[in-house]
Amino acid sequence: MRAGTSASSIARLEKGDPGVAIGTLADVLVVLGLLERLADLIDVRKDDLGLALSNERLPQRGKSFATRIRKQKAKSDPTRALDDVVDPDGASF
Repeated sequence: MRAGTSASSIARLEKGDPGVAIGTLADVLVVLGLLERLADLIDVRKDDLGLALSNERLPQRGKSFATRIRKQKAKSDPTRALDDVVDPDGASF
């Protein structure tokens, strides 16, 4: 074979066998003149399924305990809601 690999490896590659070495795939792509396709395979920006899965695993932004306490106090005391709320770190809102 022009790719320098056995016919059985080519057959396994065609069937999608994950045990075929990436070097074998690269050799076949070189012979076919499609080496740039290898870059497409490893470009994570083109992996829609992988991107969707990683977005699901991202932590969701939550509210801090101090924020919840300030909101509860503001609801219970309407005059306090009009005053400036001062963050324990020193920032005013």
